[in-house]
Amino acid sequence: MNGFNCTTCGQFHDDLPMCLGASAPELYARIPEQERSTRVALTSDQCVIDEKHFFVLGRILIPVIGSSEPFVWLCWVSLSESNFLRACELWHTEGRESEAPYFAWVQSDFPYEPTTLSLKANLITMPLGERPIVELQACEHPLYIEQLNGITFERVQQIVEAALHGP
Repeated sequence: MNGFNCTTCGQFHDDLPMCLGASAPELYARIPEQERSTRVALTSDQCVIDEKHFFVLGRILIPVIGSSEPFVWLCWVSLSESNFLRACELWHTEGRESEAPYFAWVQSDFPYEPTTLSLKANLITMPLGERPIVELQACEHPLYIEQLNGITFERVQQIVEAALHGP
């Protein structure tokens, strides 16, 4: 889909992004900027805060009705220290996708009510070169229902507008 007329700002946006997400887990934003260099190790895929909070960036894939391409939330999840270390150990290993899923907690705050923070999930390792998949565990949350049933392009536009302009 090319571009859309934004119902929030009234402007035409040239592109309807099919992938959105945060550059760091939610906890990162609560750390004073002057302390981040000593308390946080952040890469494009992983984050460790205070040597006791361990995060990996994955993808929540939401089927889009009438499209072969999903909408993607780039989603930070927290892992136990042992699961994080295991994921790191296998990060560059062929065949890593045969690893059992890791239990995780969502640590990205997406524009949903109620909050998406701390939803239970499984982090599924993918083949080399592919970001892990985040599958939410069964619950009544709208994000889980969307991941399960899919969404329309109109819903994608609503999500993008909320991400661009706030709720």
